[in-house]
Amino acid sequence: MQRGLVLLLTGELLTTSSAMAVQTALGWEGYARSGDPLVLGLIGLAEFVPALLFALPAGHAADHRDRRLVTVFGLGVIALATAGIAFDTAAGDARVWPLYGLALFIGIGQSYASPAYGPMLAASVTTEELPRVMAMNASVWQLGTISGPIAAGLLHLVGSPAPFVAAALAASLGAATVLLLPAVIGRAHLSDEPRSATLADALEGVRFILRTPAMLGTMSLDLVAVLLGGATALLPVFSRDVLHVGALGNGLLRSAPGVGAVIVALLLTARPFSRRVGPTLFLAVGAFGALTLVFALSRSYILSLAALAGLAAADMLSVFIRSTLAPLLTPPELRGRVGAVERVFIGGSNELGAFESGTAAALIGAVPAVAIGGILAMAAAAFWAWRFPQLRGIDRFEDAAESQRAPN
Repeated sequence: MQRGLVLLLTGELLTTSSAMAVQTALGWEGYARSGDPLVLGLIGLAEFVPALLFALPAGHAADHRDRRLVTVFGLGVIALATAGIAFDTAAGDARVWPLYGLALFIGIGQSYASPAYGPMLAASVTTEELPRVMAMNASVWQLGTISGPIAAGLLHLVGSPAPFVAAALAASLGAATVLLLPAVIGRAHLSDEPRSATLADALEGVRFILRTPAMLGTMSLDLVAVLLGGATALLPVFSRDVLHVGALGNGLLRSAPGVGAVIVALLLTARPFSRRVGPTLFLAVGAFGALTLVFALSRSYILSLAALAGLAAADMLSVFIRSTLAPLLTPPELRGRVGAVERVFIGGSNELGAFESGTAAALIGAVPAVAIGGILAMAAAAFWAWRFPQLRGIDRFEDAAESQRAPN
């Protein structure tokens, strides 16, 4: 199993670096072609729509097929779509609509890769090891969020297609790494009895979340907070029009959140916290909103970098709590379907958040849009703390798992 964990973490680094490089380069390319912040929002929307449309079939596939093969299929689609963006850019295309179409295919690939990949991590370790391993995985993920944007910024100096070529190669290597995983990790959830696909079976992940308040609370809070407080989608606007830095400066801004988050992730890896889990979640989301407001009002490049690092550090705490609670609360045979629904929530807080941010920026300006979003994110943390007392009352991760196993 140790070999499997190393391969999974390696694949995480490759695929996250690829995804973040694509997001950075695609946002820069879209804004350079149009000069319109709404384009950034529409690119995010194009990536989100597949998460919604493919949640049920992707989740069902992840729970009824070898999760290694489902992940490889998703990563293969991402690699091909990213290569398509590279060809479009190399051809000197100045139109925006091809970027939307290729972003749509990237979203399809993510819809299949994400719900299949996450459960394999939980299958590779024991329940006792899971919190520390999730923190390790978060550290690796954050390293990818740092290396991907910086690489995109540097490679853009070579030429516009270069970041997309490198990202397609990284996604392909990630798929190859997944194929090397032991079969038991990809097939541990499968039963000997064949099961046909039914709508009721596919919807079981949705029903499980709705009847599990702690799960519903963490997912919906993540959706609302980042939907309202998403600043990263507008970084090309801040880079060009507010802080007046170029493509490399934009790449450094995009990587700054990874720096703050990886520090927290490494601390959690060395010493995972185990008390006051629920209250910590709400405090982290409130801090995320406050630092988003600081970023919106900043006119200093250094302060902006620090604010981005800080808000991501706060977000890392909430991600750690959510990612640790989810597998503890979810039966192994449901983790793919629950993960697919979670992908909709995460997609809503990132890609759909990018659409909201781009639309708001087009209407009222980038600075007011991000500032208002930060304020509303703080308000959301307070409201969710009141609305979900079950989540607020969680002290230890073990308590949450035990309460889920207890009869109603």
